[in-house]
Amino acid sequence: MSEQSYTPPKVWQWDKGSGGKFASINRPIAGATHEKALPIGEHALQLHSLATPNGVKVTIMLEELLAAGYAADYDAYMINIMEGDQFSRGFVEINPNSKIPALIDYSTDEPTRVFESGSILLYLAEKFQAFIPTDHTARTECLNWLFWQMASAPILGGGFGHFYAYAPEKYQYPIDRYTMEVKRQLDVLNRQLAERPYIAGDDYTIADMAIYPWYGALVENKVYDAAEFLEAHTYLHVNRWAKLISERGAVKRGRMVNRAWGEPHEQLHERHHASDFELKTQDKLGGDPE
Repeated sequence: MSEQSYTPPKVWQWDKGSGGKFASINRPIAGATHEKALPIGEHALQLHSLATPNGVKVTIMLEELLAAGYAADYDAYMINIMEGDQFSRGFVEINPNSKIPALIDYSTDEPTRVFESGSILLYLAEKFQAFIPTDHTARTECLNWLFWQMASAPILGGGFGHFYAYAPEKYQYPIDRYTMEVKRQLDVLNRQLAERPYIAGDDYTIADMAIYPWYGALVENKVYDAAEFLEAHTYLHVNRWAKLISERGAVKRGRMVNRAWGEPHEQLHERHHASDFELKTQDKLGGDPE
């Protein structure tokens, strides 16, 4: 059966009831909807986020920095995007685009706001001189893949993920269109990883941290429940790399921070100290996820 055709009107009008699962928070204008200040913890680095793939990139980076001995301790506060926390006045002040994650660094002369996950990874890598090559050519290759991820993930998330997993109705054309592109992207990664252990070469970098929460989690069936649909098992080198990354202790911890779904022992709604992973996961605190 063919899908019903749609003729766009001359002027688009916002239907507040459209959008499926995200209808209550999607809107065509920017800016704050309510007054609410952000909490401030004891550490210089203050993260406001949620454990979506974009949020996980940053918590992995912070946990990797700590594991490597850098003074990168941080407070991580949950932004519940389904309740519109990202439209609070306090959050909009650090990210006018109202998307997680967002970071404030209070160790600078004036507090430094950093938004967009790729920008945060690069900021932290430069601040601590870690997980990014110093050689210009190698650094450029690392940044090639960081920016590849930032440009490619909207196809996977906003395109494939939306129409395959979240749209209120399933339509073949957009699912086919985005599936084709996601499989092409997986093939790009598979060919790259056929000749090197990590995305940008022999060393683990912010490129791996950026790409794993999307594409590694995809082949591990941790996002969209789409691994079988995409025949993810056929991308052998991506699977090998994903397993290598997922076994890192910092990655396991990073995936827990600001997480409010899944098994209670994997949820750490807020993170303030290293001991929180042992003492303050949801199974220890009890109660329902926020």
